This record gives sequence, C-alpha cells and structure tokens, in this order.
Amino acid sequence: MTSVGTPKARPAERPAPGRWLRLGLRLAGAGLLIAIASVHLDLYLTGFRNIHIIGWLFLFQVIAAYGLAVIVLVSGSRLAAAAGGLFALSTLGGYLLSVWVGLFGFREVRTTAGIVAGVLEVAAFGILAAYSLMPGRRTPSRPAAARIATRVEALTPLAGKGAAALTVLAAALLVVGLTTASAPAATTSASAGGSLQARTIGGKLVLTNSQGLTLYLFAPDSATASKCYGSCAAYWPPVKGPVTRGPAVTGTIGTIRRADGSLQATYDGHPLYTYIGDSAPGQDHGNNLDLSGGFWYDVPISR
Repeated sequence: MTSVGTPKARPAERPAPGRWLRLGLRLAGAGLLIAIASVHLDLYLTGFRNIHIIGWLFLFQVIAAYGLAVIVLVSGSRLAAAAGGLFALSTLGGYLLSVWVGLFGFREVRTTAGIVAGVLEVAAFGILAAYSLMPGRRTPSRPAAARIATRVEALTPLAGKGAAALTVLAAALLVVGLTTASAPAATTSASAGGSLQARTIGGKLVLTNSQGLTLYLFAPDSATASKCYGSCAAYWPPVKGPVTRGPAVTGTIGTIRRADGSLQATYDGHPLYTYIGDSAPGQDHGNNLDLSGGFWYDVPISR
C-alpha cells in the first residue's frame, strides 16, 4: 500500500554533456590570453616601448589580451572567446608581417620570445575557436532568438572545420616564418666590415658604416668585451672587424674578439653595432633606446 502525500525522491541531476570540456576550454583559452599578454608586457617593459609605433602596438596588445582574458574567464561569453581567438590570430599575423617585410620601419628577427608568443597565439586561436563554436547551454525562450540559434547551430560543423583548417594554416605559416626569419647569430651585409664614415644626423657628426647606416655603442660594454649576445645581437648586429678609416673620421679604431671567435670593430674603445630598425642612411632610430639590457647611443666623431 502506497502512503498518500509521501514525496517521491528526485533522481540525481547529471552534468550537462560537454560541461567539463567547455569549462576546460574556457580556462585554457583565458590562460593562453594571459600568457600572450605577459610575454608582450615583458618585451614592452624591456625596451619595445621605446620603438616608434611598435611600442604603442605592444601596449595595446597587452591591454587587449588581459581584458579579453578576464571577460572570457568571468562571463564565459562565446562572443568574447571568438574575439579573443581573432585577436590572437591578428597578433600572429602582425608578427609574421614584421618578420617577412617589416612593420612601421621595424623588422623582427627570430628570438625565443617571438617563438613562444607565436606558439601561444596559434594555440589560443584553436582553443578559443573551439569554445566559441560549442553548442549553447540552453535554447532561447523567444521564438525569433530560437530560430537564429537554430540556424547558427546548423552552421557550427562547417565553421568548426574552417576554424580547424585556419589553425593548421596558422601553425604552418608560423613554422615558415620562423624558418625564413633572420637568426640571432646571422651576420648581415650592414654589419660587415668596411670603411667607417662621418655623417651629419640630427645636427651632429656621427659615425656610420660604408653604407651610411648609423653605428651605435652599448652602454654596458667595456673596451675589451661586448655584452650583446643572443637576441641582443639579432637586433643590434655587431660590426665585423677590422675596418678602415674614411675621410673626416678621427679617433682610435680597433677590434675585440667575441665569444664565437669573430672580430668586432671598435671606435675609441666602444664596440660598434648597427640597428635593424634603421633601413636607410640618415636614420638613427636606435639612439637613446633602452633595449636588450641597457642604453644605446649613436657614436659621435671625436674632434
């Protein structure tokens, strides 16, 4: 006999299908955006803030990535996730553009930070795209919104395939970009030995190489040793010695031996460098920059 009025026990609610996968993608996507922002923040603070236009772009990347990460993490918005994925993809595109042809007069080279940022950006796009294309948790109550949601859900498989293909393409382009980028140890024609010249830039007489590109000194260097290696030497190629003296060039010319055994030209006890941000004679974009662990200055001609 069944007792009247006795409430029946409710069955335990099961987690919604894909709930944990959705949460994992959400956390991973937000975490990758934070990692991207952190890499760019470190680069910005260690010198990129002083590079014309590029510094402002780095600051925007930092703010945008942190902001999108917080929105995705707190709200779980699929629209914010899609925006974060497109942001990561556009950041990768800017990096590859700066590697291949240069951006606003600055040409990037292959560095550890660039490789790490590129991998993070590809991963962020793939994960945030997957999260943004997952089915919604509930059907909208309004008929018009429900119809739109149904149409969007119908397109999801096609969009998912497109996002996967785009992720693979982005990864392939990153590999190609890193393969074709200049390596930190690469020696360019601008850094090869030759004749030191005198040129007036910004109202002062400074030292240039035989191609007319401005030469620089690195404040942390000593008269016998360079402190610029690795990624530093990628942005500031050492001038290979020995060199000769051109007209109007005074001062003492010499060489030091670098860790790899090569000779680097010196002027008045300062090891000499070019700067990859200078693309033509008469430019001194590297002057007074705090980059790669110290300040850089153009080299005045001794009177």
